[in-house]
Amino acid sequence: MNMNKFILKKSVRQMSTSRRKFIKISALGLGGVAASTTALNLFGTSPFFDAVVLDEVAKKLHRTPTYCEVCFWKCAAWAYSDSEGNIPKILGNETDPHCYGRLCPRGTGGVGMYNDTDRLKTPLIRKMVDGEQTFVESSWEEALDLVAGKFKAVKEKYGSESFALLKHGSPGKHLEHLFKAYGSDTIAEPAYAQCRGAREAGFALTFGSWVGSPEPTDIRDTKCLVLIGSHIGENMHNSQVQEMSDAIDNGATIITVDPRYSTAASKSKYWLAIKPATDIALMLAWMNVIIEEGLYDKDYVEKYTTGFNELKKHVLNFSPEWAYGITTIKPAEIRKTAREMANAAPAVIIHPGRHVAWYGDDTQRARAMAILNALLGSWGRRGGFYFKESISIPKYPSPKYPQPEWGWPEIGEKYPLAQMGITTEVIKASLPSEDNKYPVKAWMVAGTNLTKSIPNKELLENAMNELEFLVVLDTMPMDITGYADVVLPECTYLERFDGIRSATNREPSIAVRFPAVKPKYDSKPGWWVAKQIGDRLGLNEYFDYDDYKDVIAWQLDKMGTSIEEMIKIGVKHYPRKSGGLYLKDGEPYNFPTSSGKIELYSKELKDLGFDPLPKYTKHPEPPAGFYRLNYGRAPMHTFSRTANNPNLNDLMNENNLWVNPKVARILGLTSGSEVWLRNQDKVTSTFPIKVRVTERIRWDSVYMVHGFGHDNKKLSRAYGKGINDTQLISKVYEDPIMGGTGMRGNFVEILTDNPHNTVES
Repeated sequence: MNMNKFILKKSVRQMSTSRRKFIKISALGLGGVAASTTALNLFGTSPFFDAVVLDEVAKKLHRTPTYCEVCFWKCAAWAYSDSEGNIPKILGNETDPHCYGRLCPRGTGGVGMYNDTDRLKTPLIRKMVDGEQTFVESSWEEALDLVAGKFKAVKEKYGSESFALLKHGSPGKHLEHLFKAYGSDTIAEPAYAQCRGAREAGFALTFGSWVGSPEPTDIRDTKCLVLIGSHIGENMHNSQVQEMSDAIDNGATIITVDPRYSTAASKSKYWLAIKPATDIALMLAWMNVIIEEGLYDKDYVEKYTTGFNELKKHVLNFSPEWAYGITTIKPAEIRKTAREMANAAPAVIIHPGRHVAWYGDDTQRARAMAILNALLGSWGRRGGFYFKESISIPKYPSPKYPQPEWGWPEIGEKYPLAQMGITTEVIKASLPSEDNKYPVKAWMVAGTNLTKSIPNKELLENAMNELEFLVVLDTMPMDITGYADVVLPECTYLERFDGIRSATNREPSIAVRFPAVKPKYDSKPGWWVAKQIGDRLGLNEYFDYDDYKDVIAWQLDKMGTSIEEMIKIGVKHYPRKSGGLYLKDGEPYNFPTSSGKIELYSKELKDLGFDPLPKYTKHPEPPAGFYRLNYGRAPMHTFSRTANNPNLNDLMNENNLWVNPKVARILGLTSGSEVWLRNQDKVTSTFPIKVRVTERIRWDSVYMVHGFGHDNKKLSRAYGKGINDTQLISKVYEDPIMGGTGMRGNFVEILTDNPHNTVES
């Protein structure tokens, strides 16, 4: 059989109409086989080298600077390669403030992305063959010509704005440049509305500043760390995990608020097993205690805040006794933990968390966190939040972008405080409607598996079915690739140049990503794909370079360094220029808000018709026989993108369903029992999941790790392992302030019999 003409097997599943059929990508159409590396021979007996082993490695292997793409923390690292193109080890850069020289399991297992034999290996184009929609292998020239032709057609017929980019990570940055040069600002990413957008809006309304990434939490010097659903230690925020460990060793008090006894809860002095969806009630009660008992930082509040009197009046009746009836946390525990925070102040952190798209009032939930930090005087104080600083990366010369007629601000116009594109609103704009003023007709998806990150799968599939064109750039045959018209194989972060990393931290620093090895198979870097499409669209002036290395060399030169220096050091530090890390006693300070002060009472929210102070709203509760579906992370996995990684899959190859023993007794479940889940809208999980009976979860909830339940058989390690929680999230509660999609209001019943079995007549 001629492999160049090999046609992939037809899908066993298709959408409600035949326009855009889901096609499962076959490994037979993806090129050759690579040697695999197991987690055992990657990690050995320890994830870190001692000095002797490191010295031996340095003698035998070539060292290349990079920063990790396995998660958003982007730890700087050294990739060690041999003369045959193998990468046996990845080690943290010892001078990097993101990792302090120590990589988490994801980072050390990053080589598994490179070695994964299930990788996309050649461009694929959807074609009709014998009346069936299938993928056919193609050359890059054919695939890129087709993509560029669709860019031109959309622009001519509808305007460039009707071609949307849905992206994440480094490839998304290169494509964002392409889209803006093309004339489209219809750009969004799940990391905003599905993750941390509400947090940024809430803290910006209060302090005038986004929290950002990494968060400017001074954990290493804190005396009290409060985690409200923030799973540090499972969602591996590398430097924060290390600093938290140091803080515990130094005697810091940890308070964890979570319906689940998480890893962080196990290290805590207090675990408050809160009733889900009642966090705001607890925080209002904490404010009540702190204000009524005079425990707040009076000098700080008087000097730096506005709206204290309104806040004091607002929380007057929100006593711990009031909160007890809502949260199920005893009044004595509420008072005790409030006093613990106050005793540690200002070296106290109410951590803003990361994934905060929960209940639809998430901006107000973040506001409550910010206000508590302000009352305790922790913003700009040692052991609280330091004043972050980064260094600007010079923009490589290119013409000014054309001004689009509309883009994501117009699509999301009903959300006045949205500061980034809202993915779900772009998806809705892709559905034909007479009322749709901003029709989206085509998508490019890069670095994000939308089917695992976007709630309401029916909405997503309906939108994709209406598109005139969908192109996907990815390293793996994730679920989203099955819906594409063109699939473009991206090489991994270990095989490419990428933009210079500059992130907020205690002091400015930069890190570089250089290719440790050549791209495997026929995969290409994201910058190359963007440039090739741009050149075909006549946008050559925006891509005035032959190799992205030229861009990096120009930028580094402007920053007083060079490729030669960065090859040797990987990370370069710069002196602070914005002032000290912390406020000095009595120091005047102008916060970047309209008043110049920390705004406890938000006039901006009031003027927009929203509550100027956080208010508790009762949320729906599980009906009889149902349990709230909670989900989270694992330290060895990032969303759904690592489930098939051969190294990380060895560490955790499926998720389990945490069930309280009371529930297990009622349903006759034991640990290891295999069950299915069905939600309140009758959506049933495709695959079963194994039960873990544990006291570590409240009786009214169940819990699973996100990112499993892949239904593409060509993800050979991840297929059919566990349940995809996103599949069961069909009810979404939208944050009216910034458009976040609250996803923790879904309830499931536990099925012990296979609901997919059919009886033949």
